[in-house]
Amino acid sequence: MSLNRSLLEKNDRLAERNRGFFRAKKLLVLNVVSAPGSGKTTFIRETTVRLSGKLRVGVVVGDLATDNDAAQLRAAGIPVVQITTGTVCHLDAEMVSKAAAQLDLDKLDVLVIENVGNLVCPADYDLGEDLRVVLLSVTEGEDKPLKYPPMFHSANVAVVTKSDLAQAAGFNRKQALTNLKRISHHAEVFELSAKTGDGMKAWTDYLVKRRTETAE
Repeated sequence: MSLNRSLLEKNDRLAERNRGFFRAKKLLVLNVVSAPGSGKTTFIRETTVRLSGKLRVGVVVGDLATDNDAAQLRAAGIPVVQITTGTVCHLDAEMVSKAAAQLDLDKLDVLVIENVGNLVCPADYDLGEDLRVVLLSVTEGEDKPLKYPPMFHSANVAVVTKSDLAQAAGFNRKQALTNLKRISHHAEVFELSAKTGDGMKAWTDYLVKRRTETAE
C-alpha cells in the first residue's frame, strides 16, 4: 500500500509539471478514457477532422499492444505518437511527458491523450490534462457509471457515443443520463455519433470555446 501511495505521489508531481508545461504552450489537453471497444479512436479521428481549420490537434495513443489505433489516426494525417504499455493497464504522467516531447507542440492547439481501454486503472493517474473525457457507448449498457464510479466521477466530460446504434442496442437513454447525473453530476454531457456526425458540432464547438479560454 505504501509503495502504491509513493508511486501515485510521484505521478502527481510529474502531472503538475506536465500541466504547467502544457499551459505555457497554451495547449488544451484531453485525457480520453473508456472501456475497450467504445469507439475512442474513431471519436478522436472525427473530432480532429471536424476541427480542421479551427484547431490543430495532435494525439498520444496508449495501447497494450499493436499500433493499429495510431496507424488509423496517422492515415488521416493526424500527428500521432504511440505508447505501447505492454502489461501496464494505464498511462502515467512520465509516459505522456516523453511521448509529447516527440510532437511539435508549438504547432498544436489541442493535445489528445487516448488512454488504454480500461475503466479502472486510469482513474488514479493524473496525466496533467485539462479535461478528463470518459466515453460511454450505447452498446455497453446504461449501468457503466454505477459499475465504475471512480472513473466517471473523476471525469470533466462524459460522452455518450454510438448514438446511431441506440435503438438497435435497446439503450435506455433516460436511465443512462440519470446514472451519469448521479455519478458524474459535475460533468458536461454530450450525446453523439462519430460515424454519422450527429451531435459532433456541439462537441467541437465546446472544444473551440475551451481552447480559447486556455489561450487567454
